[in-house]
Amino acid sequence: MSSPPPFQNPLAADLDHILQHTKGLWEPLRGQNIFVTGGTGFFGRWLLESFVHVNDSLGLGASMVVLSRNAESFVARAPHLGKHPAISFVRGDVRSFTAANVRSRLGSKGPTHFGFVIHAATESSANMNAENPLLMIDTITQGTHAALDFAVETGAKRFLFTSSGAVYGSQPGEITHIPETYPGGPDPLNSNSAYGEAKRLAELLCVAYQKQHGLEPLIARCFAFVSPFLPLDAHFAIGNFIRDAFHGGPIQVNGDGTPSRSYLYAADLAVWLWTILLKGQPGRAYNIGSEDAHTIHDLAKLVAEICSNAMVHVKERPDPTKSPQRYVPSCQRAAEELGLLQQIKLTDAIRRTAAFVPETR
Repeated sequence: MSSPPPFQNPLAADLDHILQHTKGLWEPLRGQNIFVTGGTGFFGRWLLESFVHVNDSLGLGASMVVLSRNAESFVARAPHLGKHPAISFVRGDVRSFTAANVRSRLGSKGPTHFGFVIHAATESSANMNAENPLLMIDTITQGTHAALDFAVETGAKRFLFTSSGAVYGSQPGEITHIPETYPGGPDPLNSNSAYGEAKRLAELLCVAYQKQHGLEPLIARCFAFVSPFLPLDAHFAIGNFIRDAFHGGPIQVNGDGTPSRSYLYAADLAVWLWTILLKGQPGRAYNIGSEDAHTIHDLAKLVAEICSNAMVHVKERPDPTKSPQRYVPSCQRAAEELGLLQQIKLTDAIRRTAAFVPETR
Protein backbone atom coordinates (compact mmCIF):
# COMPACT_ATOMS: atom_id res chain seq x y z
CA MET A 1 0.00 0.00 0.00
CA SER A 2 1.51 3.33 -1.07
CA SER A 3 2.02 6.08 1.47
CA PRO A 4 0.01 9.30 1.17
CA PRO A 5 1.67 12.17 -0.69
CA PRO A 6 3.59 14.64 1.49
CA PHE A 7 1.59 17.59 2.77
CA GLN A 8 1.77 20.63 0.52
CA ASN A 9 0.61 23.76 2.27
CA PRO A 10 -1.60 25.88 -0.03
CA LEU A 11 -0.18 28.91 1.78
CA ALA A 12 3.40 28.07 0.76
CA ALA A 13 3.89 31.26 -1.28
CA ASP A 14 2.46 33.41 1.51
CA LEU A 15 4.63 31.72 4.13
CA ASP A 16 7.73 32.26 2.00
CA HIS A 17 6.68 35.92 1.72
CA ILE A 18 6.54 36.17 5.51
CA LEU A 19 9.96 34.57 5.90
CA GLN A 20 11.47 36.81 3.21
CA HIS A 21 10.18 40.00 4.83
CA THR A 22 11.26 39.07 8.37
CA LYS A 23 14.88 38.15 7.66
CA GLY A 24 17.16 38.84 10.60
CA LEU A 25 14.23 39.16 12.99
CA TRP A 26 13.96 35.73 14.56
CA GLU A 27 17.11 35.16 16.60
CA PRO A 28 15.48 36.28 19.91
CA LEU A 29 13.06 33.35 19.55
CA ARG A 30 15.77 30.71 19.24
CA GLY A 31 15.10 28.00 21.83
CA GLN A 32 12.31 30.05 23.39
CA ASN A 33 8.80 29.11 24.51
CA ILE A 34 5.92 31.23 23.21
CA PHE A 35 2.41 31.28 24.67
CA VAL A 36 -0.52 32.32 22.48
CA THR A 37 -4.15 33.05 23.27
CA GLY A 38 -6.54 33.20 20.34
CA GLY A 39 -4.30 30.87 18.39
CA THR A 40 -7.20 29.13 16.66
CA GLY A 41 -8.85 32.32 15.39
CA PHE A 42 -8.18 34.29 12.21
CA PHE A 43 -5.08 36.10 13.50
CA GLY A 44 -3.97 33.03 15.39
CA ARG A 45 -4.08 30.75 12.35
CA TRP A 46 -1.67 33.04 10.52
CA LEU A 47 0.58 33.28 13.57
CA LEU A 48 0.72 29.48 13.90
CA GLU A 49 1.25 28.88 10.19
CA SER A 50 4.06 31.43 9.99
CA PHE A 51 5.67 30.27 13.24
CA VAL A 52 5.85 26.66 12.08
CA HIS A 53 7.24 27.66 8.68
CA VAL A 54 9.92 29.95 10.11
CA ASN A 55 10.78 27.63 13.00
CA ASP A 56 11.35 24.74 10.62
CA SER A 57 13.12 26.80 7.95
CA LEU A 58 15.57 28.45 10.34
CA GLY A 59 15.92 25.60 12.84
CA LEU A 60 15.01 27.87 15.74
CA GLY A 61 14.10 25.06 18.11
CA ALA A 62 11.32 27.22 19.55
CA SER A 63 8.02 25.89 20.86
CA MET A 64 4.53 27.32 21.09
CA VAL A 65 1.72 26.60 23.54
CA VAL A 66 -1.75 27.63 22.38
CA LEU A 67 -4.74 28.24 24.64
CA SER A 68 -8.01 27.12 23.07
CA ARG A 69 -11.57 26.34 24.11
CA ASN A 70 -11.90 23.76 21.33
CA ALA A 71 -8.55 22.65 20.00
CA GLU A 72 -10.04 19.45 18.58
CA SER A 73 -12.09 21.38 16.03
CA PHE A 74 -9.07 23.42 14.97
CA VAL A 75 -6.83 20.36 14.68
CA ALA A 76 -9.43 18.67 12.46
CA ARG A 77 -9.24 21.67 10.11
CA ALA A 78 -5.46 22.03 10.29
CA PRO A 79 -3.94 18.64 11.18
CA HIS A 80 -0.48 19.71 10.01
CA LEU A 81 -0.48 22.26 12.84
CA GLY A 82 -2.15 20.03 15.39
CA LYS A 83 0.43 17.29 14.85
CA HIS A 84 3.47 19.54 14.64
CA PRO A 85 5.95 18.76 17.46
CA ALA A 86 6.63 22.45 18.15
CA ILE A 87 2.98 23.22 18.98
CA SER A 88 1.00 22.12 22.03
CA PHE A 89 -2.62 22.97 22.81
CA VAL A 90 -4.16 23.46 26.23
CA ARG A 91 -7.86 23.76 26.89
CA GLY A 92 -9.01 26.83 28.77
CA ASP A 93 -11.18 29.94 28.89
CA VAL A 94 -9.24 33.13 28.22
CA ARG A 95 -11.15 34.89 30.99
CA SER A 96 -10.05 32.55 33.74
CA PHE A 97 -6.97 30.52 32.79
CA THR A 98 -3.92 30.62 35.08
CA ALA A 99 -0.30 29.57 34.92
CA ALA A 100 -1.08 26.73 37.35
CA ASN A 101 -3.88 25.48 35.04
CA VAL A 102 -1.59 25.53 32.04
CA ARG A 103 1.23 23.73 33.86
CA SER A 104 -1.18 21.07 35.08
CA ARG A 105 -2.57 20.42 31.60
CA LEU A 106 0.84 20.36 29.92
CA GLY A 107 2.18 17.88 32.46
CA SER A 108 5.65 17.52 33.90
CA LYS A 109 7.36 17.69 30.50
CA GLY A 110 5.72 20.97 29.54
CA PRO A 111 7.53 24.33 29.74
CA THR A 112 7.15 26.44 32.87
CA HIS A 113 8.88 29.54 31.54
CA PHE A 114 7.76 31.56 28.53
CA GLY A 115 9.86 34.30 27.02
CA PHE A 116 7.02 35.70 24.89
CA VAL A 117 3.24 35.96 25.22
CA ILE A 118 0.94 36.88 22.34
CA HIS A 119 -2.57 37.79 23.46
CA ALA A 120 -4.65 37.55 20.30
CA ALA A 121 -7.85 36.20 21.84
CA THR A 122 -10.79 38.51 21.44
CA GLU A 123 -14.46 38.37 20.59
CA SER A 124 -15.10 40.70 17.68
CA SER A 125 -18.62 39.50 16.93
CA ALA A 126 -20.86 42.39 15.94
CA ASN A 127 -23.85 40.48 17.30
CA MET A 128 -22.23 40.06 20.71
CA ASN A 129 -21.29 43.72 20.81
CA ALA A 130 -24.91 44.69 20.13
CA GLU A 131 -26.72 42.00 22.10
CA ASN A 132 -24.43 41.21 25.04
CA PRO A 133 -22.05 44.12 25.64
CA LEU A 134 -21.28 42.95 29.19
CA LEU A 135 -19.95 39.64 27.90
CA MET A 136 -17.92 41.52 25.28
CA ILE A 137 -16.36 43.74 27.96
CA ASP A 138 -15.66 40.81 30.28
CA THR A 139 -14.08 38.68 27.54
CA ILE A 140 -11.67 41.42 26.52
CA THR A 141 -10.77 42.88 29.91
CA GLN A 142 -10.74 39.70 32.01
CA GLY A 143 -8.93 37.87 29.24
CA THR A 144 -6.24 40.56 29.09
CA HIS A 145 -5.89 40.51 32.90
CA ALA A 146 -5.45 36.73 32.82
CA ALA A 147 -2.91 36.86 29.98
CA LEU A 148 -0.90 39.59 31.72
CA ASP A 149 -0.90 37.66 35.01
CA PHE A 150 0.25 34.57 33.12
CA ALA A 151 3.09 36.53 31.51
CA VAL A 152 4.30 37.83 34.86
CA GLU A 153 4.05 34.44 36.60
CA THR A 154 5.92 32.59 33.83
CA GLY A 155 8.72 35.14 33.48
CA ALA A 156 7.76 36.49 30.06
CA LYS A 157 9.31 39.78 29.00
CA ARG A 158 7.65 40.71 25.71
CA PHE A 159 3.83 40.78 25.55
CA LEU A 160 2.02 41.47 22.27
CA PHE A 161 -1.60 42.60 22.54
CA THR A 162 -3.75 42.69 19.42
CA SER A 163 -5.91 45.74 19.98
CA SER A 164 -8.11 47.45 17.40
CA GLY A 165 -8.65 50.65 15.48
CA ALA A 166 -11.98 50.73 17.31
CA VAL A 167 -10.17 52.41 20.22
CA TYR A 168 -10.32 55.70 18.26
CA GLY A 169 -14.10 55.74 18.06
CA SER A 170 -15.69 57.29 14.97
CA GLN A 171 -13.03 58.65 12.64
CA PRO A 172 -13.62 62.37 12.01
CA GLY A 173 -14.51 63.11 8.39
CA GLU A 174 -11.65 65.56 8.00
CA ILE A 175 -9.04 62.93 9.01
CA THR A 176 -8.37 60.67 6.04
CA HIS A 177 -5.87 58.42 7.86
CA ILE A 178 -6.10 58.24 11.64
CA PRO A 179 -2.77 58.29 13.55
CA GLU A 180 -1.89 56.69 16.89
CA THR A 181 -1.75 60.19 18.41
CA TYR A 182 -5.45 60.88 17.79
CA PRO A 183 -6.88 61.61 21.27
CA GLY A 184 -10.54 60.72 20.65
CA GLY A 185 -12.40 57.57 21.61
CA PRO A 186 -15.72 55.75 21.47
CA ASP A 187 -18.83 57.25 23.07
CA PRO A 188 -18.88 55.75 26.59
CA LEU A 189 -22.65 56.27 26.86
CA ASN A 190 -23.37 54.09 23.82
CA SER A 191 -23.50 50.37 24.60
CA ASN A 192 -22.32 49.64 21.06
CA SER A 193 -18.97 51.07 22.18
CA ALA A 194 -18.36 47.99 24.35
CA TYR A 195 -15.75 46.51 22.02
CA GLY A 196 -13.77 49.71 21.50
CA GLU A 197 -13.92 50.82 25.14
CA ALA A 198 -12.88 47.38 26.37
CA LYS A 199 -9.90 47.41 24.01
CA ARG A 200 -8.94 50.84 25.39
CA LEU A 201 -9.06 49.50 28.95
CA ALA A 202 -7.07 46.43 27.92
CA GLU A 203 -4.35 48.70 26.50
CA LEU A 204 -4.30 50.59 29.79
CA LEU A 205 -3.90 47.29 31.67
CA CYS A 206 -0.88 46.51 29.50
CA VAL A 207 0.94 49.72 30.38
CA ALA A 208 -0.08 49.40 34.05
CA TYR A 209 1.64 45.99 34.12
CA GLN A 210 4.63 47.59 32.43
CA LYS A 211 4.88 50.12 35.24
CA GLN A 212 4.31 47.73 38.13
CA HIS A 213 5.89 44.50 36.87
CA GLY A 214 8.45 45.54 34.26
CA LEU A 215 6.62 43.72 31.47
CA GLU A 216 7.30 44.97 27.93
CA PRO A 217 3.88 45.33 26.25
CA LEU A 218 3.54 45.96 22.52
CA ILE A 219 0.19 47.23 21.26
CA ALA A 220 -0.96 46.36 17.73
CA ARG A 221 -4.03 48.40 16.75
CA CYS A 222 -5.46 46.29 13.97
CA PHE A 223 -7.82 47.58 11.28
CA ALA A 224 -9.31 45.52 8.39
CA PHE A 225 -7.85 42.49 6.65
CA VAL A 226 -8.51 40.02 3.85
CA SER A 227 -7.03 36.60 3.20
CA PRO A 228 -7.76 32.89 3.46
CA PHE A 229 -9.48 31.97 6.77
CA LEU A 230 -11.40 35.26 6.92
CA PRO A 231 -15.02 34.29 7.72
CA LEU A 232 -17.23 34.82 4.69
CA ASP A 233 -20.47 34.81 6.66
CA ALA A 234 -19.71 37.28 9.46
CA HIS A 235 -19.73 41.10 9.60
CA PHE A 236 -16.68 41.55 7.36
CA ALA A 237 -17.84 43.32 4.19
CA ILE A 238 -15.08 42.07 1.92
CA GLY A 239 -15.65 38.47 3.02
CA ASN A 240 -19.37 38.81 2.33
CA PHE A 241 -18.64 40.23 -1.12
CA ILE A 242 -16.34 37.33 -2.01
CA ARG A 243 -19.00 34.89 -0.81
CA ASP A 244 -21.70 36.60 -2.90
CA ALA A 245 -19.43 36.54 -5.95
CA PHE A 246 -18.83 32.80 -5.60
CA HIS A 247 -22.57 32.22 -5.33
CA GLY A 248 -23.05 34.02 -8.63
CA GLY A 249 -24.17 37.36 -7.19
CA PRO A 250 -25.56 39.80 -6.80
CA ILE A 251 -22.97 41.29 -4.46
CA GLN A 252 -25.06 42.95 -1.79
CA VAL A 253 -23.93 46.25 -0.28
CA ASN A 254 -25.88 46.93 2.90
CA GLY A 255 -26.06 50.69 3.31
CA ASP A 256 -25.19 53.35 0.73
CA GLY A 257 -21.68 52.14 -0.13
CA THR A 258 -19.95 55.44 0.74
CA PRO A 259 -17.90 54.51 3.87
CA SER A 260 -14.18 54.11 3.18
CA ARG A 261 -12.18 51.09 4.30
CA SER A 262 -8.72 49.72 3.62
CA TYR A 263 -7.53 46.11 3.72
CA LEU A 264 -4.17 44.52 4.48
CA TYR A 265 -3.48 40.97 3.33
CA ALA A 266 -2.86 38.63 6.26
CA ALA A 267 0.60 37.54 5.09
CA ASP A 268 1.61 41.19 5.55
CA LEU A 269 -0.32 41.21 8.85
CA ALA A 270 1.83 38.33 10.11
CA VAL A 271 5.01 40.18 9.10
CA TRP A 272 3.84 43.24 11.02
CA LEU A 273 2.77 41.33 14.15
CA TRP A 274 6.05 39.41 14.45
CA THR A 275 8.06 42.58 13.78
CA ILE A 276 6.18 44.54 16.43
CA LEU A 277 6.63 41.72 18.96
CA LEU A 278 10.37 41.49 18.40
CA LYS A 279 11.36 45.06 17.48
CA GLY A 280 8.59 47.37 18.72
CA GLN A 281 9.07 49.89 21.49
CA PRO A 282 7.46 48.70 24.75
CA GLY A 283 4.40 50.65 25.83
CA ARG A 284 3.88 51.98 22.32
CA ALA A 285 0.94 51.45 19.96
CA TYR A 286 1.31 50.73 16.25
CA ASN A 287 -1.51 50.86 13.71
CA ILE A 288 -1.65 47.77 11.50
CA GLY A 289 -3.50 48.03 8.23
CA SER A 290 -3.44 49.53 4.76
CA GLU A 291 -3.51 53.20 3.84
CA ASP A 292 -5.05 52.38 0.44
CA ALA A 293 -8.67 53.45 1.00
CA HIS A 294 -11.69 52.42 -1.11
CA THR A 295 -15.38 53.10 -0.67
CA ILE A 296 -17.44 50.02 0.12
CA HIS A 297 -19.21 50.40 -3.23
CA ASP A 298 -15.91 50.54 -5.12
CA LEU A 299 -14.68 47.55 -3.12
CA ALA A 300 -17.74 45.54 -4.14
CA LYS A 301 -17.16 46.43 -7.80
CA LEU A 302 -13.51 45.42 -7.50
CA VAL A 303 -14.44 42.03 -6.01
CA ALA A 304 -17.00 41.54 -8.80
CA GLU A 305 -14.41 42.35 -11.45
CA ILE A 306 -11.82 39.98 -10.01
CA CYS A 307 -14.05 37.09 -8.96
CA SER A 308 -17.05 36.74 -11.22
CA ASN A 309 -18.32 39.92 -12.90
CA ALA A 310 -21.41 39.59 -10.70
CA MET A 311 -23.87 42.46 -10.43
CA VAL A 312 -23.49 44.81 -7.45
CA HIS A 313 -26.61 45.89 -5.59
CA VAL A 314 -26.47 48.88 -3.23
CA LYS A 315 -29.31 48.87 -0.72
CA GLU A 316 -29.52 52.61 0.02
CA ARG A 317 -28.96 55.84 -1.88
CA PRO A 318 -26.13 58.07 -0.68
CA ASP A 319 -27.11 61.11 1.38
CA PRO A 320 -24.99 64.05 0.18
CA THR A 321 -25.52 65.86 3.51
CA LYS A 322 -23.79 63.13 5.55
CA SER A 323 -20.14 63.42 6.52
CA PRO A 324 -17.95 60.69 5.00
CA GLN A 325 -17.37 57.65 7.23
CA ARG A 326 -13.86 56.24 7.31
CA TYR A 327 -11.96 53.44 9.02
CA VAL A 328 -8.49 53.93 7.58
CA PRO A 329 -5.22 54.04 9.54
CA SER A 330 -2.11 56.10 9.19
CA CYS A 331 0.76 53.62 9.23
CA GLN A 332 3.55 56.20 9.21
CA ARG A 333 4.81 55.20 12.66
CA ALA A 334 5.17 51.53 11.69
CA ALA A 335 6.95 52.52 8.49
CA GLU A 336 9.36 55.00 10.05
CA GLU A 337 10.19 53.09 13.24
CA LEU A 338 10.01 49.48 12.07
CA GLY A 339 10.30 49.65 8.28
CA LEU A 340 6.88 48.06 7.81
CA LEU A 341 5.09 48.55 4.49
CA GLN A 342 2.17 47.00 2.67
CA GLN A 343 3.75 44.59 0.22
CA ILE A 344 0.69 42.84 -1.24
CA LYS A 345 -1.76 45.14 -3.01
CA LEU A 346 -5.51 44.80 -2.62
CA THR A 347 -6.16 43.35 -6.08
CA ASP A 348 -3.66 40.55 -5.47
CA ALA A 349 -5.01 40.05 -1.94
CA ILE A 350 -8.53 39.52 -3.29
CA ARG A 351 -7.26 37.09 -5.95
CA ARG A 352 -5.32 35.06 -3.38
CA THR A 353 -8.30 34.95 -1.03
CA ALA A 354 -10.73 34.03 -3.78
CA ALA A 355 -8.44 31.24 -5.00
CA PHE A 356 -8.59 29.71 -1.52
CA VAL A 357 -12.38 29.80 -1.20
CA PRO A 358 -13.11 26.48 -2.97
CA GLU A 359 -10.91 24.73 -0.37
CA THR A 360 -12.81 26.12 2.59
CA ARG A 361 -16.46 26.65 1.67
